[in-house]
Amino acid sequence: MAHSLNSPNGFVNALLTPAEMGRADALAGNVEALMEAAGRAVARAMMQRYRPCRTLVLAGPGNNGGDGLVAARYLAWAGWPVRVKRLDEASLDDVRRAELVVDALFGAGLSRDVGGKAAELLAAAKRIVAVDVPSGLDGGTGQVRGFAPQAELTVTFFRKKPGHLLYPGRALCGELLLRPIGMPDSVLEEIRPQTWENGPALFTLPRRAATGHKYAAGDVTVLAGALPGAARLACAAARRAGAGMVTLAASAPMALPEAGLILRTDPLEVLLQDQRRETWVVGPGLGIGAAGEALAAVLAAGARKIVADADALTACTGTPEKLRGVAVITPHAAEFARLFGPVGPDKLAAARAGAVACGAVVVLKGADTVIAAPDGRAAINANAPPHLASGGTGDVLAGLIAALLAQGMAPFEAACAGAWLHGEAGNAAGPGLLAEDLPALLPAIMTKLAGP
Repeated sequence: MAHSLNSPNGFVNALLTPAEMGRADALAGNVEALMEAAGRAVARAMMQRYRPCRTLVLAGPGNNGGDGLVAARYLAWAGWPVRVKRLDEASLDDVRRAELVVDALFGAGLSRDVGGKAAELLAAAKRIVAVDVPSGLDGGTGQVRGFAPQAELTVTFFRKKPGHLLYPGRALCGELLLRPIGMPDSVLEEIRPQTWENGPALFTLPRRAATGHKYAAGDVTVLAGALPGAARLACAAARRAGAGMVTLAASAPMALPEAGLILRTDPLEVLLQDQRRETWVVGPGLGIGAAGEALAAVLAAGARKIVADADALTACTGTPEKLRGVAVITPHAAEFARLFGPVGPDKLAAARAGAVACGAVVVLKGADTVIAAPDGRAAINANAPPHLASGGTGDVLAGLIAALLAQGMAPFEAACAGAWLHGEAGNAAGPGLLAEDLPALLPAIMTKLAGP
């Protein structure tokens, strides 16, 4: 980690479950002051984004409702035409007359599904500003409990929650603002959260020593099958991400797209005799049968850093114990299901359980990629654009993570860095990207991140 988890910096982008946020409130004390600050933050955010308009605050029975009452007071002081209604007082006509509705009914820690009158009122709103989360959104999983409205703006406090970043919650929040409310960071030392929003605070990229040589920067070997395109993408990413040596191991001679890429056609058992070949990518385009055999052979060789993807994962269907000894696996949802069972409504919990079952860091890919380690640490990646969902981009990710492993990064940090860099490259490429566009974009991103 770039920062020790024993220091406040280690919790900069920590995510708190609703239960952890409840503990933070209890540890901080002075609930009235926190509520005052939260409501003021909501009102200020609204005044910065909207002109005064007919506003209805729907206030629930708990702290969320209290935040809404404070927000209404600040809006009224600023000259806004604002009304406050409790759930049992509000009518559909109240909501329909309002140009803006502040959803302060229920916070992130729901104990039951939202339905009935609350759902009807929220569904009738033209525009919604949500306090903490849109009512009905589970702050721990990002799933909808019964009904949750679409917010234009969501204002949350102190630390984000997993449900702000996991879909469908991320989309339902609209613009998400995180605002301080005077809660001390010291409460995190007691809570010790194990979930983060993925980003550079979680990792430090490797730097080459001034007197280093190519093997000191790591050696990556990528196994190729009859359709070597996927392996070539992994190789390109590994080279651009700083690996000193990258080898495409194929069963037959083939044309190479890059002059600096090494092709070897030796049998696998011969390649495994070279102890410099510490890092391997097994699976992309290899074929299920061949991938299973190759994975077993590389694992049996011992002391290897392995990224298992694609066909190597399918070869282990229903037997995740075959992956023990692998450093990182990179399944999409269908591959994950074949290994461990369906992801289900709690993606974080599923990824964590998968990591324990196979003993490897799991990169559960998707629009809200989750990285989970066997020791319980997890990160949610939130920077990947939708156009990154394109054939071959997963192969690039596998090669990228392998290069970082080869340069000495620990598996969890390498996986977090790989996922974040992958997302940044996708943003740099823009709509219409091709997987082969991504590797060439990595050096500039890594250089900027490393700084002077």
